[in-house]
Amino acid sequence: MAASIIQLLPDHVANQIAAGEVVQRPASVVKELLENAVDAKSTDIKLIVKEAGKTLVQVIDNGLGMNTTDARLCFERHATSKIRKAEDLFDLHTKGFRGEALASIAAIAHVELKTKQDQEELGTHIVIEGSKLVTQDVAVLPKGTSFAVKNLFFNIPARRNFLKSETVEFRHVMDEFQRVAMAHPSISFTLIHNGSELYNLPSSNYRQRIVNIFGGKTNEKLVPVSEETELITISGFVGKPEFAKKSRGEQFFFVNDRYIKSAYLHHAIMSAYEGLLKEGNQPSYFLYLQVPPHTIDINIHPTKTEIKFDDEHSLYAILRSAVKHSLGQFNVAPVLDFERDANLDTPYEYKNRDADFPTIQVDSNFNPFADEKPNSKPLSSFGSYKRETTTASWESLYVGLKQDIQEIETLSFESEEVTSKLFEDDAVEIKNTTTYQIHKKYIVSAIKSGMLVIDQGRAHQRVLYEQFLTNITIQRASSQQLLFPLELYFSSDEMILLKELQSSLENTGFVFDALNTDSVQISGLPIGMAESEVSIVLEELINNLQNEIPESSFSQSDSIAKSMAKSMAVKTGTYLTEKEQENLVNSLFACKEPNVSPFQKPTFITLTVEDLDKKFAI
Repeated sequence: MAASIIQLLPDHVANQIAAGEVVQRPASVVKELLENAVDAKSTDIKLIVKEAGKTLVQVIDNGLGMNTTDARLCFERHATSKIRKAEDLFDLHTKGFRGEALASIAAIAHVELKTKQDQEELGTHIVIEGSKLVTQDVAVLPKGTSFAVKNLFFNIPARRNFLKSETVEFRHVMDEFQRVAMAHPSISFTLIHNGSELYNLPSSNYRQRIVNIFGGKTNEKLVPVSEETELITISGFVGKPEFAKKSRGEQFFFVNDRYIKSAYLHHAIMSAYEGLLKEGNQPSYFLYLQVPPHTIDINIHPTKTEIKFDDEHSLYAILRSAVKHSLGQFNVAPVLDFERDANLDTPYEYKNRDADFPTIQVDSNFNPFADEKPNSKPLSSFGSYKRETTTASWESLYVGLKQDIQEIETLSFESEEVTSKLFEDDAVEIKNTTTYQIHKKYIVSAIKSGMLVIDQGRAHQRVLYEQFLTNITIQRASSQQLLFPLELYFSSDEMILLKELQSSLENTGFVFDALNTDSVQISGLPIGMAESEVSIVLEELINNLQNEIPESSFSQSDSIAKSMAKSMAVKTGTYLTEKEQENLVNSLFACKEPNVSPFQKPTFITLTVEDLDKKFAI
């Protein structure tokens, strides 16, 4: 009989495999620990992070806590307090239910757990490293639980090497923190990163929580949405169309207080905004949906951010109508049935009053057919409509004109020859045009072998890219000063990124007067940038860099140069004068790599005379 080749995997190996799905980066640990703290009925939760979670992720709560048995059992696979039987999967009222998260985290990190229940005098202190229990002691602790996850992926170096820069990883940590904090405004949340407190969110309502996270300027952007049906209850806020951005950062769906992603429901929001947004812009929305638990299936993805609905089509229609109604109700969207002026409405107390006859005054002495003598007085006090003409005859206007003409004729002018030479046709012929613009998109230039067709947008991107890269890395660019400083508002996490990029942006020509918690004051701009473009350029820059910043500082500079070049480059449909065309062509071929744009797309093509001959060949 042949030897068996199928074996049961040891628990620590199975846990590492499960961790590959559950724990993808430090933000995954943050999500699981925060959700456990919420499930423990905490009223105050503190998140402490070091080096974007690579070194430490600690969550401290004042929840129910665990006894000694539960504290040890919670690290076993499929050990959970959330469900008892399979039917409970369709009546979930908690965040977690699988019992995999803590076992997976303990398999790939050093975990320290401190927990105590309110009625107990002493708590439990457990240390686990790579699924192995190191110590378990009793300890004097406050009520609640503290999970400290250190040295994530210490035994999986390949996964640790795949992590992005600290900026990118912390961005993901911030996203998870914001999602849980927004779903539970009644709970106080605190976030501390590398020793500095970034968020201290008091217990509040939904609107205040959104404003506390995204800055005070957010309040004026919000339009409330409220709808209650048998299938779904919708509440929350959508952003006014004029505050829409290029990025999709401020878009949140919460179903039964759980953050989800749904392209289908997002399409419902976009269709409600149809005709109100510029092309490519995205509205912000913070929508809380309450549906019966048995009508959704959460157990389809390890991260639980994707769920299935029983009746998606009805939800789509209700959501679209609710948002559209709110936009119209608060006069955000234009409507065809214009509201009448309230001043024209009849007051209610007038409904039983009799109509009054209008009073008319008649001048009994007025007779339009009466003969009126020129010097006679008017028949009534109303006066006559006839006036005496005091204007002199038209001939008096031309008195003395002949004399004036004679004086003008005696004046001397420049000679005839000089005047004619100013407008000779030869001067026009001297000018030789070498470039032409086609469809406000391409520039055609003649060369010896044929002609060049240049994409003006890509060419300008290449010119600006090399210019910005030189400014950031070698020589600081000059600025154009603003008469009045420009104040722009950003969310807290966007301001953190701007502060990190401040020196690089200053090298490109920006001059920052002040960087506050939710706003920035700018007194100088790069040469060539219009004041109206500043917010668009910075928003696109932040959006491009939030998930794209590589490790090295040179690569970060490269990303900044690419993003700014793309934002500021001349767009298709822009008319260029002949001098601008010529300057763009000359600048392009003065670049180090004129053949391609910063995004590796060709900037021009060459058509030789032979190519043209072939086109005309019969």
